[in-house]
Amino acid sequence: MFFKRFFILILFLQFHQNISAQDDFYNVDSISEIRMYFYQQNWDHLLDSMYVAGQNDRILANININGDSYDSVGVRYKGFSSVSINNIKNPFNIKLDYVDNDQDHKGINKIKLSNVIQDPSFIREVLSYEIARNYMPASQANYTNLFINDTLWGLYVNVEAVNDKFTVDHFGSMDNPFFKCNPENLNIQIGGENSNLSNSHGTDSSDYYSYYDIESNYGWSNLYQLIDTLNNYSDSVYKLLNIDRVLWMHAFNYALINYDSYIGYSQNYYLFKQRSNEFSPILWDLNMSFGGFRLTDASQLYFNGFNIVQAQLMDPLIHYFTPFISNRPLITKLFQSARNRKMYLAHLRTIINENFLNQNYFARAQYIQNLIDTHVQADTNKFYTYNNFTTNLTNSVSLVASICPGISELMDARTNYLINYSGYSGAPSIDSVAPQNLVFGNDLYINTYVSSSNDVELYYRSGENMRFNKVPMFDDGNHNDGQANDGNFGCVITNCSNSLDYYIYAENDSAGVFSPQRAAYEFYSLSASIPQGSLVINEVMSNNKSVIADNSGKYDDWIELYNNSSTPISTKGLFFSDNLQNLSKWGLPNAVILAGDYFIIWADEDGHQGDNHANFQLSNLGEQLIISNNDLSVIDAEFIYPQQDDVAYGRSPNGIGMFAMLTPTFNANNTPSSTNNILQLKLITAFPNPFLEQLNVKTSQSFSIFNVLSEVMYNSNKSEVSINTIDWNPGVYFLKNKSDNQSLKLIKIN
Repeated sequence: MFFKRFFILILFLQFHQNISAQDDFYNVDSISEIRMYFYQQNWDHLLDSMYVAGQNDRILANININGDSYDSVGVRYKGFSSVSINNIKNPFNIKLDYVDNDQDHKGINKIKLSNVIQDPSFIREVLSYEIARNYMPASQANYTNLFINDTLWGLYVNVEAVNDKFTVDHFGSMDNPFFKCNPENLNIQIGGENSNLSNSHGTDSSDYYSYYDIESNYGWSNLYQLIDTLNNYSDSVYKLLNIDRVLWMHAFNYALINYDSYIGYSQNYYLFKQRSNEFSPILWDLNMSFGGFRLTDASQLYFNGFNIVQAQLMDPLIHYFTPFISNRPLITKLFQSARNRKMYLAHLRTIINENFLNQNYFARAQYIQNLIDTHVQADTNKFYTYNNFTTNLTNSVSLVASICPGISELMDARTNYLINYSGYSGAPSIDSVAPQNLVFGNDLYINTYVSSSNDVELYYRSGENMRFNKVPMFDDGNHNDGQANDGNFGCVITNCSNSLDYYIYAENDSAGVFSPQRAAYEFYSLSASIPQGSLVINEVMSNNKSVIADNSGKYDDWIELYNNSSTPISTKGLFFSDNLQNLSKWGLPNAVILAGDYFIIWADEDGHQGDNHANFQLSNLGEQLIISNNDLSVIDAEFIYPQQDDVAYGRSPNGIGMFAMLTPTFNANNTPSSTNNILQLKLITAFPNPFLEQLNVKTSQSFSIFNVLSEVMYNSNKSEVSINTIDWNPGVYFLKNKSDNQSLKLIKIN
C-alpha cells in the first residue's frame, strides 16, 4: 500500500510539473526551438501533393522540442489560405501521438505552427489571442524557431490546439458534442454561407456533414437542433446556446476588425457543448485580425470589400442595419433583441476601454516586437521585409492584392470612433454589490446601488453544469432594498446551495453595463460549508472489471456521491481524499448535485479525461475515503472494504443505510428491490482509520477491540460508539464482532 501511494505521489508531482511546462511552452516571453527531421528527402513534394489532392494524410518525421526528442510524429500542412505549393514557409500541423498513442510533449500531443502570412507585423495572432483570453476561453500563442533538417525555416507562431485537452482545461470535459466550423470546401464566392449555422442546407443533420467537422464521437443531432432552434425558434435558443459567449465573440471580432471569422466567410471558430448543455463558440485562426482580412464581410454594403478608413469607421451594428447576402443567423437573430444589442455593446466597450483607449495594446505590441526582432531578421523565408515588420505596427504595408493597415493606424482611429458611438456611453453605474452571508439551505438577499436605471437583473448559478439563471432586482422597498426609489436594488435567492456565482446587469434607454465588467466570463462568488451527512459517499467500486466504462472505454474505479439533503449541493470548493493526512488531496470540480441526485468520481489518476477524474486510484485492499469542506471539516467518511470482481460496496437503504456488498447500481438508487441484491449485510465501519485520539465504530452487533497481544482494549454491547483512544499506544489493533467473529484491522498513529 505504501509503494502504491508513493507511486501515486510521484505521478501527481509529475502532473503538476507538466502543467508548468505547458505554460512555459506557450509563454510569450519564451521563444521555443523545434527541429524536424523528415524520413523522406522529398518531404516537401509529398506534403505539396497531399495538399493539392485535399488529403489530410501525414508523413513521418522525428522532432526535437527544446531538447526533448520524439520519434515517428505525423506532419501535414495546416490551414487553407495560408498554404501554397509555391511557398517555402508553409504552416505545419504536427501530431506527436500519430504512431505512439501515448507520446506527448509535457501533456501536449498536437502542435500547430502558423507561418505569419498576411501579417508583416508578426504580432497580430499572438496579441489578439492575448486580448481574447481576458473575456473567453481562447488558445495560448507564442513563437518558435523551426528548423527542418537542421536548416532554419523561419520564425513561426505556435498556437495551442483547440482539442480534447483544451476542452478539459476550459470546460472540464472532453466527450461532449464538439465541432470545428470550417467547411470541407470553402465557398470563397462573395456571400458564401459555409459554417454559418443557417438552416438552408436541409432538414436532416446529414445535410450539414460537409459544412462542419465533428471532433467528438457524437453530436450531429445536437448541432441540427441548435441550427433549427436558432433559425426558427430564436426566442428559445438560450436553452441551447451560450448567448453571452457569442456576444463576446462578436464584440471581439468587430472591435479588432477580425473578419476572417464568422462575419466574413462564416468559418474559423469551434462549437463545444458545455456541461450546462449550451453550445459555446471558441475563436480560432486570428492571424488576419486588425484588418488583415478585408476582402468581404458578405453584406450588401461591403461585398466588394472595404478600405482602411471604412474599417476604422465600421459600425459595430452594421449587420443589424444592413442585411447579409447570405444568412448569418448567429448575428442577425441575436441582434433582433434590444437587450442583446446593449449587452453586446457593453462587452465591446469593455474590450476597447481595457485594451485600446488606455493604449495598453500598443505597449504590449512594442514589447512583443522587441522580443522577436532579431529572430524576424534571421528569418530569410518571411513573406515581407524587415522594414515592413518595423513599419506595420503603425503604418500600412502593401500586400500582393491589398493593403495591410498599421495596427495603431487602424485601432486608434477605430477607438475614437467607437467611444463616440451611440450606446457606448450613457450606461448606468453599478456600485456596492452587497450580499448577505451565504448559509447552506437558507435564502440569500443581494443588494446593489444602481444609478440611472430602472431595469436591473441578477444572474446566478451554483455550478458549471448549470446555466446562469436570472432574477429581477427591485427598488420598491419590498425586497430588502431599503426605501422605494432610493437606488438600492434587491432580490432574494431561495434555498441556496453552498456555492453561488453571480453577476449583475443594468440598462437604461441609452446603454447597458455589467458588474463585474467581464461578466459572464468573470463573476462574483460566495461559498459556505455544508453540514455533515448532507453529501455522502453512497457506493464504491474498487474492482470494476466489466460493469461500466468511463468515457475513454476503460473499466476504472469509481465512487458515487449522493445528495442526501433537500438543497442543491455544489462540489466547488469541496475536497475528496483517500489519505487522512491530506484531506485536501483532490479538489472536486465545479458542479451542482441536485437534491436526491448522484455524482460520479472516476478514481483513475487521469485528469486529462475530465475534471471528474480524481488524482488517485482505489486500493482493493480497503482504505479510508473522506469528503471535506473547504475548511477541511469532514462531511462524510467511510472505510471501504475489499471487493470481489464487479461487486460494489454501498449504502442500503440508499443514502442513509449501513454499507454492504451490493450488485452495482451506477448513478442510481442502491435500495434493493429484493434482499438478493444485497451480497453481504453484517459489516463493520470504523472512522478514522488510521486514528489518533478518537475512534468511531458502527457495526451490526456488539464488538470487542484487541491489541496484537490479544489483550482486550475495549468492549461494547452497543453497535455504534465513539471511543477515546488518547492513552492507546501506536500500533495495530483488531475489532471483532462478538456473534459472527467478523474482524477489522485498525491502526493507531502518533
